[in-house]
Amino acid sequence: MAKPRASFRCSSCGHQSAKWVGRCGDCGEWGSVSEVAVAQIGATARGATAVAPSSPALRITEIDPAAAAAFPTGIGELDRVLGAGVVPGSVVLLAGEPGVGKSTLLLEAAKRWAEQGRTALYVTGEESAAQVRLRAQRTGAVHPEVYLAAETDLDTVLGHAQQVSPTLMIVDSVQTMIAGGADGVNGGVTQVRSVTTALVSLAKNSGISVILVGHVTKEGAVAGPRSLEHLVDVVLSFDGDKHSSLRMVRGIKNRFGAADEVGCFEQRGDGIHEVPDPSGLFLHHRDSDVPGTAITVSMDGKRPMVGEVQALVSATQNGSPRRAVSGLDSARVAMILAVLEGRLNVKVSHVEVYVATVGGMKITEPAADLAIALAIGSIVRDRPLPRSTVAIGEVGLAGEVRRVAAVGRRVAEAKRLGFRHAIVPTGSTDLPTGIKVTQVSDLHEAVRAALTGPADGF
Repeated sequence: MAKPRASFRCSSCGHQSAKWVGRCGDCGEWGSVSEVAVAQIGATARGATAVAPSSPALRITEIDPAAAAAFPTGIGELDRVLGAGVVPGSVVLLAGEPGVGKSTLLLEAAKRWAEQGRTALYVTGEESAAQVRLRAQRTGAVHPEVYLAAETDLDTVLGHAQQVSPTLMIVDSVQTMIAGGADGVNGGVTQVRSVTTALVSLAKNSGISVILVGHVTKEGAVAGPRSLEHLVDVVLSFDGDKHSSLRMVRGIKNRFGAADEVGCFEQRGDGIHEVPDPSGLFLHHRDSDVPGTAITVSMDGKRPMVGEVQALVSATQNGSPRRAVSGLDSARVAMILAVLEGRLNVKVSHVEVYVATVGGMKITEPAADLAIALAIGSIVRDRPLPRSTVAIGEVGLAGEVRRVAAVGRRVAEAKRLGFRHAIVPTGSTDLPTGIKVTQVSDLHEAVRAALTGPADGF
């Protein structure tokens, strides 16, 4: 039999090499490469023997689907992203940057879970139990059926789960847990994968729902490599702007529901609160029409959100006028500026242009192109757009207005918030009644439909 080959693996990123090096060639970490034995390929497969299963395979029609029915957490926005709640025996990974509010949200979820007559176990590896208790008291998340354990050893955590017998266990965070039989440093790839694998096995065998907290690395990966996301059932991303109190929970992967739902929360001094209707947060309410503003409806996952785009131009003697963009795709704004000057003769090449959204809203989809074009044209010609009008559509280089997805849902959201006129691309379907809808094919028609007074364009 041939001798097993030797291989060297980095404990931080998992990169393998044929020889030992002092510094990992992938992540650049020093002193993290160590030798690991590689089993001979095919040895196990050749010696495999059949084993009688402990339980026979069943027809799919004989399996009761009620065994996988979800239990609501009690937080509507979180349940919206999860599908209907937490499925027994499932593993959920909640990832986000440090300090965004993951622990506060899950403490509230544990309390709501306990209020429904179930037991929750909150395991913290980053704080002491007294610190978690103090934060729970400040945010009103104290309940006698919520158990706290400050542990980092995986075997001890499994012992707590066996002793408490919870129906929901929260591990904060997966990077702080240590698996005794695994190699690698604390928080490294090998350790994180070993801890996650053990907790997934616990969930599947005992029916305990497990929520893991994972920090986002500098490269944007969730708790290390993306391969960790394949081990769990649900992956949620919790993010927010540090200059805004708004927080978003987005579904990245969901085996039990839609993977593109979004939940909205607001960070306050007394904890995190749900925002079931976030559209009003991205609008500036004024009593009169102002040049340079346009309203659009963007889709964040499956959720329509009404937002406001503002534009401002300023004369300059600089040979290269500045273009400043906030909350929008700067490349698309530059393209729209070129289309306005080339197709509508709106001169913007000699002025500085500033375009931004209101309330910290981020819009990256092309459906906001038409609103951006109308806002810039409005401020250049000093002609205001009606406050009761929304503009939806993608703008092409020929000046055409192209169709976008879910126009009917966008217009319905605008109607719900009191808007009376919607400008949409030609060919849009499933449009609601009770609101005036104008379908346009190019920017010239959009300008005529949007402006009040003489219909001569900008």
